[in-house]
Amino acid sequence: MTDAERLVAQLEKNGAEASAFQADVSDPEQTGRLVDQVVARHGKLDILVSNAGIEHFGPLDEIKPEDFDRVFSTNTRGQFFAVQHAARHLPANGRIVLTSSVSASRAVFHHTLYAASKGAVNSMVLNLAPELGQRGITINAIAPGGTATDMASTHALSYKHPLLDVPPDEWEKMHGALGRLARPDEIAAVTAFLVSDDASYITGRTIEVDGGFF
Repeated sequence: MTDAERLVAQLEKNGAEASAFQADVSDPEQTGRLVDQVVARHGKLDILVSNAGIEHFGPLDEIKPEDFDRVFSTNTRGQFFAVQHAARHLPANGRIVLTSSVSASRAVFHHTLYAASKGAVNSMVLNLAPELGQRGITINAIAPGGTATDMASTHALSYKHPLLDVPPDEWEKMHGALGRLARPDEIAAVTAFLVSDDASYITGRTIEVDGGFF
């Protein structure tokens, strides 16, 4: 059983209706089929939360065109076409939340390619907001800081400048007001707010959820 299937089972056990569908978001055709499957299964689509992403670290001289294409096809193009396909089905009061990163507005050594792919997401929500707003749909992005996920555990050491000789936990204390990584549920809570009625007058914005990163 996959992680997605286990989550579906847990949700159904708690009385919710849930389904899992698989797609490669770097392929717009698969994304379109995914959206169609969701609508066919549940009869409608009210919310899109796009959270697919891949990390990349590397110096300028070593970045290859295929690296650029791989990162942007998931982090940027994938999110754009998820919005395009979902927007065809979303009603007035529909909600879209994309995933950016604080890396889009903070300098991190050898992180240019990833940061650029997330900076494009910020521009995307800003410029799509008035277009989708004509239909009563809001679109925002969340820009998490360091979060305790598998991706963070794999790449945490890369976020340190190579001249900074301190353990990762000490680096976190030095660069965040709260001195720790976010829990995934803390990021999810902001997503839940943005898709709720309480956030009906927020659109075109990228919300930084970074524990006071500085």
